[in-house]
Amino acid sequence: MLDISPDSPTPDDAPLVRVRNLRVAFETNDGPVLGVEDVSFDIAAGECVCIVGESGSGKSVSSLSLMRLVEFGGGEIASGSLEFRHKGGTIDLAKADPSTMRAIRGNDIGMIFQEPMTSLNPVFTIGRQLTEGLRLHRSLSSSEARERALDLLRMVRINEPERRIDQYPHELSGGMRQRVVIAMAMACEPKLLICDEPTTALDVTIQAEILALIDRLKREKGMAVMFITHDMSVVAQLADRVVVMFRGNKVEEGPVAQIFAAPRHPYTRALLAAVPRLGEMEGKDAPEPMRLLSRSGEVLPAPVHAPRPEGEVLLDVRHLSTRFPVKGGLLRRTVAQVHAVEDVSFQIRAGQTLSLVGESGCGKSTCGRSIMRLVEPSAGQVWLEGRNILEPLSRGDQHRMRRDMQMVFQDPYASLNPTMRLFDQVAEPMRNYDIARGRELEDRVATLFDRVELPRAFMRRYPHELSGGQRQRIAIARALALGPKLVIADEAVSALDVSVQAQVLNLMMELQAELGLSFLFISHDMAVVERVSHHVGVMYMGRIVEIGPRAEVFGNPGHAYTRALLSAVPKADPGQRPPPREVSYTPIPSPIFPVGHDVTASAYDTIGPGHLVLKD
Repeated sequence: MLDISPDSPTPDDAPLVRVRNLRVAFETNDGPVLGVEDVSFDIAAGECVCIVGESGSGKSVSSLSLMRLVEFGGGEIASGSLEFRHKGGTIDLAKADPSTMRAIRGNDIGMIFQEPMTSLNPVFTIGRQLTEGLRLHRSLSSSEARERALDLLRMVRINEPERRIDQYPHELSGGMRQRVVIAMAMACEPKLLICDEPTTALDVTIQAEILALIDRLKREKGMAVMFITHDMSVVAQLADRVVVMFRGNKVEEGPVAQIFAAPRHPYTRALLAAVPRLGEMEGKDAPEPMRLLSRSGEVLPAPVHAPRPEGEVLLDVRHLSTRFPVKGGLLRRTVAQVHAVEDVSFQIRAGQTLSLVGESGCGKSTCGRSIMRLVEPSAGQVWLEGRNILEPLSRGDQHRMRRDMQMVFQDPYASLNPTMRLFDQVAEPMRNYDIARGRELEDRVATLFDRVELPRAFMRRYPHELSGGQRQRIAIARALALGPKLVIADEAVSALDVSVQAQVLNLMMELQAELGLSFLFISHDMAVVERVSHHVGVMYMGRIVEIGPRAEVFGNPGHAYTRALLSAVPKADPGQRPPPREVSYTPIPSPIFPVGHDVTASAYDTIGPGHLVLKD
């Protein structure tokens, strides 16, 4: 055991965490790679330090090093110290033995991971995973741990916690899974909470409540927070100090007000300039490309794409409904139904983008999957180029239909095969459709890697060797491989940092301008939606409550829920930080209804050209 004797007690005003000259290396097929080169920073009790930077800059590697989890991913702490105040003394986590780390993980240090599906065990229920740490570290009985778990689910605004606690991770939406991970990390009220992109899968209303909850725990319990994010608006609202990382090194550190008002490093200035801000598109009719960051960290002017004339209707969705059975009783009969999507109608024209926004669990992703027939709709019609694709299709017709419609999923790790090289994963669709072979196939895959800004050397790697943002770019390259007419992007850029997000969105708009590609863009990032959309649909409880041209929906929101979404968007200005507030947990209505429940058809008021608002 490592000696942490209190003979040399730590002063009360000493930092809770002191990272000094951290250096982390990874062994790859191309030789050793430095994930972190030389990083030092402190975190005091009751302080929130935000770590910002590009995907692959070393943000997540630094946090995984503090938890000593980096070793399980092929990394090694080559040098440096990770001092942590523990039991009245100081312990160097870099040298702690496994039993000490097991006692600290989840108890003294909690971590919210970036990808919830990879941090939840698919074979255990939510309740089993929530209560495990409570019983281990707090010695609670089964009933006490279950009650605490229910309180945690309510705290992160999961509706019907009594039912959700007995479900498995695959039965929850991406946003709900992320909230479960947040609840698990907060269960034992740790001294240090490490948040690795904790709100990327959450819509703005729930994000605001989670941030308020973290802020309250920080103030009331003196919990230190290490918050890793690419969302500079969140940084402005939450951080006390900011550490900016670039290519494995710390390039700037300072109080949040100073970083935003007078950034000194060119990369910090470029990062702030590239952040999309809500309201930038006011008075503009067509979407505009995002500002880019160069490899050296300089801001580049946004490319210019000639606006494409409005095309014919490509996708026509009419009264789409998707319901899932709720089984119960000894015979596992259907006792109720989850109304995930209810009477949804919209059109997408060739060369245009329709964005769907709304709370986690509102039915956005289910709507996209229903259109792709990855889940079977209960009712409605989906017309693609004049053909109803929900009719029974032959195997060949279905195969041809899928070439025209591709999907980029929310969780890139779950959608990639962990045993296949990245080259084979991007080449697989082209092999399936016999589009290219041999040298031509290799050239096409290499070109796709170039288009999503990934080095060609990555073609020999496996998914676990990439960061979350890099994995998402692979998923996008694979979706573009067949040259589809419609791409359904389900939170396709939520895991990407500002610079990579701009590259991917500009790529999507470039393809749209060149090829007339259409997008159904599912997102919770209102600033990005405002930037890239032609039309916007707002979903709540399975229905579209407002839909219309982007300028109309953002400039003249007609539904109360749309106004609530827009008001919850954090502002990239520390001077406009809201005052500390008590967290309120408004129960979310249940989408479960008895079998045969009479559902009213959606009726809309027209408040502008093409601008519809659901009647009360």
